[in-house]
Amino acid sequence: MKLSAEDKKWMGLALDLAAKALGLTRPNPAVGAVLVKNGRLVAQGYHHAAGRPHAEVVALRRAGKAARGATLYLNLEPCCHFGRTPPCADAVIRAGVRRVVASMLDPNPLVGGKGIEQLRAAGIEVDMGLLAREAEILNEPFLTFHRLGRPLFVAKWAMTLDGRMSTRGGDSRWISNEQSRRYVHELRARYDAVLVGIGTVLADDPRLNVRLPGRRRVIQPTRIIVDGLGKTPLKANCLNPADAGPTLVATTTAASREWVNQLLRRDLTVLVVDGSHGNVDLVSLAKQLLGLGIQSVLVEGGPRILNSLFAAGLVDRVVAFVAPKIVGGGPKSALGGWGVREMKDAAMLDEVAIRHFGSDVCIEGRVKRLSVS
Repeated sequence: MKLSAEDKKWMGLALDLAAKALGLTRPNPAVGAVLVKNGRLVAQGYHHAAGRPHAEVVALRRAGKAARGATLYLNLEPCCHFGRTPPCADAVIRAGVRRVVASMLDPNPLVGGKGIEQLRAAGIEVDMGLLAREAEILNEPFLTFHRLGRPLFVAKWAMTLDGRMSTRGGDSRWISNEQSRRYVHELRARYDAVLVGIGTVLADDPRLNVRLPGRRRVIQPTRIIVDGLGKTPLKANCLNPADAGPTLVATTTAASREWVNQLLRRDLTVLVVDGSHGNVDLVSLAKQLLGLGIQSVLVEGGPRILNSLFAAGLVDRVVAFVAPKIVGGGPKSALGGWGVREMKDAAMLDEVAIRHFGSDVCIEGRVKRLSVS
């Protein structure tokens, strides 16, 4: 059956519903469901949190007997395995749904097309691919985690109009304005973890938590401190458990055992990662984060950690704030260490979005090509 403008409208609604729970469903993807019969909306729903009913089940329960003969719109294939909740494909079949329109297959190897096969075997008409790219963007961390076997890495920085991340004296508070900084807290609420290097810890002593007054529900991200030599002060704000998520410190064998033991006595997670000369190997760290189930990392570090991330070829997205300030001075640029020789090798962004926060400009995009030579 050819997908119509009506199909696109209802799938758009499913995506809008899914977006309501961004950052709240992890480690599950954000999914919305819409039931339509005879051109009219029967019921809708979305997945609110891990362990709670999936979007399909929410919509089917609201529809009751009216679901029989309806079309179900989903931004992701129904699951077909037992997790915290029963398989959704079984519920769709039992409800008597006539047709399912899904944006994309679930990349989780426990599903991976099996849910669609089950629906078709039960005689349900299935159409795939509607608004697929929009669906991929919505659940990019989940997809990266399963497709690439590592978390999604988002590099965020703020710089002046002349490309500086601080003054010649090292002052960086504040380059961006209050509106931009609030948006950073919204980003923190969206991703699993926030990562900084020891340079940022020593210079700014950040809390690395989400502070959004008025937000009813927030899952605080895991705080990741990259500190290969063990220099993080035990009184640092990022080690304080108050109003924050768990803290994970990535270090190397170059750090003192006593410092590591002090962190462990405070019930902090310490990862000893491969690295030379006290520098944490970020590719090795990414593998360890995969094992911990961390699907996305917002990197808010300074030039050193950003350069290392680009050099490792790990940057998936960029969020860069440019403030209308000029400070001059030394080489305090975001990427003074990493670089390419020729313009053709430049890291390219696509799907670019440009936002204005007061006088600040925020440029976001997906890294299309990244040279690691």
